[in-house]
Amino acid sequence: MATEEKLQRSLFNEVMVPCYAPMDIIPVRGQGSRLWDQQQREYIDFAGGIAVSCLGHCHPVLVEALTEQAQKLWHLSNVMTNEPALRLADTLTQLTFADKVFFANSGAEANEAALKLARRYAVDNFSADKDQIIAFHHGFHGRTFFTVTVGGQSTYSDGFGPKPQAVTHIPYNDLAAITELMSDKTCAVMMEPLQGEGGVISPTIEFVQGVRELCDKHHALLIFDEVQTGNGRTGDLFAYQGLGVTPDILTTAKSLGGGFPVAAMLTTTALAAHLKVGTHGSTYGGNPLACAVAEAVIDTISQPAVLAGVKQREQWFREGLQQINHRYPIFSDIRGKGLLLGAVLCPQWQGRARDILVAAGKEGVMVLVAGADVVRFTPSLVIDKTDIDEGMQRLEAAIASLYNADS
Repeated sequence: MATEEKLQRSLFNEVMVPCYAPMDIIPVRGQGSRLWDQQQREYIDFAGGIAVSCLGHCHPVLVEALTEQAQKLWHLSNVMTNEPALRLADTLTQLTFADKVFFANSGAEANEAALKLARRYAVDNFSADKDQIIAFHHGFHGRTFFTVTVGGQSTYSDGFGPKPQAVTHIPYNDLAAITELMSDKTCAVMMEPLQGEGGVISPTIEFVQGVRELCDKHHALLIFDEVQTGNGRTGDLFAYQGLGVTPDILTTAKSLGGGFPVAAMLTTTALAAHLKVGTHGSTYGGNPLACAVAEAVIDTISQPAVLAGVKQREQWFREGLQQINHRYPIFSDIRGKGLLLGAVLCPQWQGRARDILVAAGKEGVMVLVAGADVVRFTPSLVIDKTDIDEGMQRLEAAIASLYNADS
């Protein structure tokens, strides 16, 4: 067993598979939107564990839910159901278009279930030849082989041998391209209602409505990947509700559990009927601990005051970033919605998003990147204004250090 002295970043290189490149700091404690590392240095968290920690760290409502459930029941598997899973499923169906819910552990698993359902629906109702899945360049849907293939970033899917077939990628927001491509062989279109990993790119209303109409015309299913945009992130409980377009299948994860691993696929009764007993499953899906926490998350963030607060915090973030940019003009645009925002680097700063992430960490604020040219922000949905203001001061100090070094 590793001693305290050995629990350093260097141990990662010795004992962990090298598919990650974590920062040198190791946080050990969090409260709200602040973290402390092994040396008790404080950080303001604008990253939220990549849009996961929607209520910050150790929120008392979530701690209470987990602690209470931990003293009752931990695991059953799906040979039986459990009360937290039933309550969470009932809540999600009441708050969304969906009639039925399938629980999993991660966004990739929820997306895998959605894609399998789409293919099974096409086989059952049409033929095995109706198998085309249309997705979009720069999309991201997970790391299973099926989902990483459907994701529109070949750097993540190349190098593992033959890929799942009948997956086609086209530009996001290009209605003409998808109109030309779609046919009666298309079984599903999978899209993020706001691309996160691909650069924080919002769709136009015309594009989303056009895709919905094309799916209806060709008897294809519209799958919304709301792994990152769901659970209040855009200021609506789910992003589709702010777009006026209803998908056939919706997937959600990340902030659904506020930091506890849980995911869900939501759909209608008619579609759910195609996943009969034995066609799909998950040992941990619907775990009582996960569902108890997720229920507390949804009950909290679905409150109108919390959702309105997301939109207010979006303005605070935009104003803070604009003020920084006025003094150190490195951003060409601030895009996104709610608290999924991307600061796009201007031409002379392109390729340096990670430099800003590293510099920000040194100044005590955590941010993300969305590719090499976009600094991404996915903080707690209830982050205090004082934390935003102080985090912006620290971010400005980081940007100033880089800006002045280049001058």
